[in-house]
Amino acid sequence: MRRDLRARYKGSVLGVAWSLANPLVLMGVYVLVLSVLLKAVSPIDHYPLYLLSGLAVWVFFSTSLQSSSRAMLDYAELIKKVRFPRQLVAFSVVATQLVAFTAMLAVLVVVNLVALPRVRAEIWLALPLAALVVCLVTGLALAVASANVVFRDVEHLVSAALLPWFFLTPVLYAFDKLPGGLARHHVLKDILRWGNPITPPIEALRAPLYAGRLPAVGDVVYLVVATAAALALGAWIFGRVDDRIAVEL
Repeated sequence: MRRDLRARYKGSVLGVAWSLANPLVLMGVYVLVLSVLLKAVSPIDHYPLYLLSGLAVWVFFSTSLQSSSRAMLDYAELIKKVRFPRQLVAFSVVATQLVAFTAMLAVLVVVNLVALPRVRAEIWLALPLAALVVCLVTGLALAVASANVVFRDVEHLVSAALLPWFFLTPVLYAFDKLPGGLARHHVLKDILRWGNPITPPIEALRAPLYAGRLPAVGDVVYLVVATAAALALGAWIFGRVDDRIAVEL
């Protein structure tokens, strides 16, 4: 992780601080455009904080997946020359993004404690839930990084999928606040709610962080199962391609 951070920001004035500045600026732009200029989702109480509590998870998830999709290729020369546990390549990518994720959560915790007194009793639950989110993303990142060694279309599929995936995830909106007839279409709502593997983690973390309540049991169970499945999937795919990595690169 340290090597990746130093190489990325070598020669810049702010250095590693850019890893914190970029996501914080992105979050600020979203808040300004959607909650101040466009008044996008006015029915949601304290919308900027609602937005940021979901955006922190999404930014960590999306940047980790996109970066990990090329991780093995970017470290090809090192992989060919040095024998080391190659899982560390994907893990280092996630660890690099974890710096920004931690900073975003720290800012949110402080701001929410000040602006939302209702969260003070339950906000500590965000910590173990965030740890589960990190493990979930780590498993997915390992799976994507390993699969892209053999199937180079994976990185393009991930890049193409992230934009529509973002709008299908309740980061900018809440399902129960959407206008129209979504509430009447229970099957569609359930598909969007439970068919998207990042939605329950976002809702689980948002519950104590923004709403000041215990997360729904279904969201927590989903997060735990999805995390175990992602780690198992990542380990399985890596095990299938480990002997071919140096050759394919």
